[in-house]
Amino acid sequence: MTVNFNKKQGIAIVLVLAIGALLAFLILGLNASAGSADTHGTDSHAEANEHDEARVTMSDQQMKQNGVALSTAGPARINSMLQLTGEIHANGDRMVHIVPRLGGIVESVSANAGDRVRKGQVLAVISSHALADQRSASLAAQQRLALARTTLAREQKLWEEKISAEQDYLQARNAMQEADIAARSARQKLAALGAASSTSGDLTRYEIRSPIDGTVTDKRIANGASLKDDTTIFIVADLSSVWAEIAVPAKDLNAVSTGQQATVKAIAFDHDATGTLSYVGALVGAQTRTASARIVLPNPKGVWRPGLPVTVNLVSASVDVAIAVPVGAVQTINEEPTVFGRYGDSFEARPLTLGRSDGVFTEVLAGLRAGEQIAARNSFLIKADLGKSGASHAH
Repeated sequence: MTVNFNKKQGIAIVLVLAIGALLAFLILGLNASAGSADTHGTDSHAEANEHDEARVTMSDQQMKQNGVALSTAGPARINSMLQLTGEIHANGDRMVHIVPRLGGIVESVSANAGDRVRKGQVLAVISSHALADQRSASLAAQQRLALARTTLAREQKLWEEKISAEQDYLQARNAMQEADIAARSARQKLAALGAASSTSGDLTRYEIRSPIDGTVTDKRIANGASLKDDTTIFIVADLSSVWAEIAVPAKDLNAVSTGQQATVKAIAFDHDATGTLSYVGALVGAQTRTASARIVLPNPKGVWRPGLPVTVNLVSASVDVAIAVPVGAVQTINEEPTVFGRYGDSFEARPLTLGRSDGVFTEVLAGLRAGEQIAARNSFLIKADLGKSGASHAH
């Protein structure tokens, strides 16, 4: 069968094919645009979710209720710390070794180790024959002085009345002066022994008294014991101040000097105090290879007890840094040090690159600008809320 096409039919066929190709192109283009738009919308939604998950909304009232305090990132001084070990000792400048100064037999002991005593309080009583001899000599000297004064007064009156010679008066005056010297010497000897010039008729009674207010840290005396005059029988220490004795290794001696500020911390319990290094030894021990150093600590409540082990943190150097934040502001999120910046009514997690720290401030090398506000106290509560928000988004 033969089909004949005229010119008009050919033109119509070409137009139909062209229109079909154009429609196909438009349909494919629209589908591609729609797919791209869907992909972009998905990415934008993911970014928005990620941004939202790094923020925690908290009003000023909620901050106050949770105890969240703000701080401003900015310049600070970072102190380099040197940590050493030491031990509490009694203040050697306020410690007294009590010796009897006279031999004798112990009659009674009224103080024990650990007792707090007052200045002048009787600690023990000794019977001493040597003291009896001293008191007898003192009493005799006083009697001779009294007689010499009476003789001088009589001779002076007779000389003034022209009854006796002036020589008799001068001899009486000289005898009185010698008797006065002997009596004062006897009193001073008793005072040096810490004994009264007379007691209630018992010349042998020797009372050992505390020379200071303090605590009896050692007792080496018992009833009935025979004592020598150079035996230490009590040690009394004023523990209102103590020494923190430190062992400084030879390698650290160049970083230690008098006048340095130090923090002393008890190892056995939670207590610390600050002081100033007052002494650094000039010698290094041949066995220990350490030098001794000392900090004087006030101890009004008796918390620092001799023998207590301590750690001592010395400020060995200081450096000024451009940006620092309090140590308590830093939290760890995804294994990165992070702080929470305050922006409007929200806190945003800000990962940081940190530098030096002294336990009070930490240097910020990157991640935060000076002047930005951050959560400085109780920031862990914000971290907890951030974790809750992340968990809810995951569901």
